Amino acid sequence: MNQAKAAAGWRKVTESRLFFPLLALSLILLFDLIFVPGFFRITTRDGDLYGSLIDVLRNGSCVMLLGIGMTFVIAIGGVDLSVGAVMAISASVASVMMNPIIMGLSVGKDIEKFVNDPQFTYSPLWQVILVTLLVSTLCGLCNGILVAYGRIQAIMATLILMIAGRGIAQLITNGVRIQIFYEPYSFIGNGWIVLPFSLYIVAVVFALAWLLTRRTAVGLFIESVGINSTSSFFSGVDDKKIKLMSYAFCGFCAGVAGLVASSNIRTADANNIGLTYELDAILAVVIGGTLLSGGRFSLLASVIGALVIQATTTSILAVGVPAFAVKAIKGLMVVFVILLYSEQARGMIRRLTGQKKGA
Repeated sequence: MNQAKAAAGWRKVTESRLFFPLLALSLILLFDLIFVPGFFRITTRDGDLYGSLIDVLRNGSCVMLLGIGMTFVIAIGGVDLSVGAVMAISASVASVMMNPIIMGLSVGKDIEKFVNDPQFTYSPLWQVILVTLLVSTLCGLCNGILVAYGRIQAIMATLILMIAGRGIAQLITNGVRIQIFYEPYSFIGNGWIVLPFSLYIVAVVFALAWLLTRRTAVGLFIESVGINSTSSFFSGVDDKKIKLMSYAFCGFCAGVAGLVASSNIRTADANNIGLTYELDAILAVVIGGTLLSGGRFSLLASVIGALVIQATTTSILAVGVPAFAVKAIKGLMVVFVILLYSEQARGMIRRLTGQKKGA
């Protein structure tokens, strides 16, 4: 009886969507404990916490934000390749609103002598954030319209904005890398309140997404559409609206990530902000156990998946691996994740834990 209970308990643990992401993160941290001296050392400076672990959380903020939005999209059986480009568009919109002179616009007053003042912005910060998020959400809506109402395959519909988005961002900034001097804006990505301020932003977005999907019927509808959109339609679920909402929320998350990224580096660089981040976001969601075909999902598992990616990057750089080799190692991680979620791997786990197939 005790063995049966133990086997049932272990099966429940291994079948949890958090099991594999937490296992992967634990293995990486174990590697750091052995091979990276001082990785777990936390220091305090002016009441704020610093250290390699804090850096993993801080540097992973953008991927966590993108992963939350990408979970919505992948759960309905779609994908969004444009989130990196939407980040660039968001950063460009924010920078131009703070410093419109870069576009050669006539602003009606002499502000040239103030543009390098760390306390100067042409538009109030709340307007900068609001307009930027509206623009990014609109980008997501455009993707959703093409997928839901245009019936274009998601990979092709979002590829359009992925290609055109950086061109749009460059048009907004007139092809110039805009340096950001406004200190309150820089606080978004560089500020500290005991922990990095960007982590509080991630927490707020995660809470919003969790409440939307686990305290309303939206989460059930998303999973239903992802499993079988036709059956969902005949069950009374408007799959088009669910898809539209999912892509819009993904665009919103990309906009928040664009604000964090540009404020962190204090520059609106249309060419480099968000570059290849869409792949990291997809990988984070897959590590979190959400199938690319859609269906059941876990927002927390996707966030942990993003931390796995950032912890891997931080660890390989800490042991002296050249930065240009990071992508190659990420490629190996993709292969490992695919094998980990294969039926063969699951069968081996069942054999090791004494479970019968189908039990």
